[in-house]
Amino acid sequence: MPRPQGHGPGYEIKHQEIIDKSAALFAKKGYAATGIAEIGEATGMARGALYYYIGSKENLLIEIQNRVMRPLLVSVRRIAALDVDPVLRLRMLSQTLLENIMARLDHVWVYEHDYKSLRGANLSRLLRQRREFEAIVEDLLSAAMEDGSFRLLDPRLAMLQFLNMHNHTYQWVEPGGEWDAETLSREYCATLVSGFRTPEYLVDDLEDRMRDYLSQRKTAVPTP
Repeated sequence: MPRPQGHGPGYEIKHQEIIDKSAALFAKKGYAATGIAEIGEATGMARGALYYYIGSKENLLIEIQNRVMRPLLVSVRRIAALDVDPVLRLRMLSQTLLENIMARLDHVWVYEHDYKSLRGANLSRLLRQRREFEAIVEDLLSAAMEDGSFRLLDPRLAMLQFLNMHNHTYQWVEPGGEWDAETLSREYCATLVSGFRTPEYLVDDLEDRMRDYLSQRKTAVPTP
């Protein structure tokens, strides 16, 4: 939801606070079961003031969905365009996906459970974003099959296996707990790549290549 004209940073800070608190409330109770009055109570705002900031309850759901998908798509598009082998790009995508999930667990819960409450163009836009993300993963898996790293599989089935392992993490992971995104990505990809690979593909050096790539990025001098 764009910021109305004439409103300064204070408006945006309050707007973002409302989204955060609403995401936590929706994750706990469900979008459909949560009324405007409950959102007002959680945010300490009267109904009129709340509508001034959010426009409608559905706008809150749109904002929450956007917070999940927009940064994720920006990141995975960049990863997909890198000039490195597809298995390494899948490892990068895996870690990026898990970092996004763990950064906004409440938002991801709402994203996964309540997206069908969107209507019309809003639902269509979200479904297009989902399809784009799935297509990027599927294309990388297909590329790994084409270059001989992975055995020939049904690319869509492989994509669903890859995403199912990652996408349910929000249901049990604990922020600041025993496992961070890097650890989970390393273990998930070790399992998946071991199952997908051809006998000739050596999985043992994947983590070394990941570290080398990240190290090169940190030491690279930006071009003016």
